[in-house]
Amino acid sequence: MDIILQTPGFKASEKLEEFLQEKSGKLEHYTDKIIRANVTLFKGAETELSNNYCEIRLEVPGNDHFVKKNSGSFEQAITESVDALQHMLERSKDKEKSNSY
Repeated sequence: MDIILQTPGFKASEKLEEFLQEKSGKLEHYTDKIIRANVTLFKGAETELSNNYCEIRLEVPGNDHFVKKNSGSFEQAITESVDALQHMLERSKDKEKSNSY
């Protein structure tokens, strides 16, 4: 799976990129059909408490999966996004199984 990371307004550290690779790699356990993950990390308004945003669009044949989460840290936003995508992939897999019977 290709991971394309965009970070408008700042340069992501190697540690953050490795964290993203590690977390998003877990998505491949749910399906091998993932073509690409487009990840955008950006900061919101300074007045917000949870102003670190993570958007992930998983390109999968059929329907793409998209999630956007925000948190106090990019690591937490990434974790929440990946968890939401895992749930989506599980539902999609269950739906696929029930349709095949």
